[in-house]
Amino acid sequence: MLKEIPYVRQVEGELRRRWFEDEYFDLIIWSDDKDEIVEFELCYDKHETQRALRWQKPDRYGHFRVDDGENRAGRGKASPVLVRDMRFSHEKVLAYFELASAGLEYRVVKLVLEKVLHCPLRKTFQRNRLA
Repeated sequence: MLKEIPYVRQVEGELRRRWFEDEYFDLIIWSDDKDEIVEFELCYDKHETQRALRWQKPDRYGHFRVDDGENRAGRGKASPVLVRDMRFSHEKVLAYFELASAGLEYRVVKLVLEKVLHCPLRKTFQRNRLA
């Protein structure tokens, strides 16, 4: 179940950040001065092929795979980076998030579920998968 990390570092002049985590997810949300959530990053499948769905108000989406920097033939480990990835299994993310978010604020859960459900990237993936 997702739990909030206390004392997340805040940077003056930037949006307020909150961070929640469990074994499967990391959820970072950014809020404005009125405490309205204006963006989030939902990282999932942390122990397999970690991916991240990013949403930013009004409705900008990105989906990424985390390249951990491990597989670099003949070179040392690099820093992890996000790489665009169109393979978004929204059904799995929805099901897991509904369970993991049981203790979170309703407005956070509602927003994340709504954005995952209506993510245009999932439609692209489903079309391509069937072609």
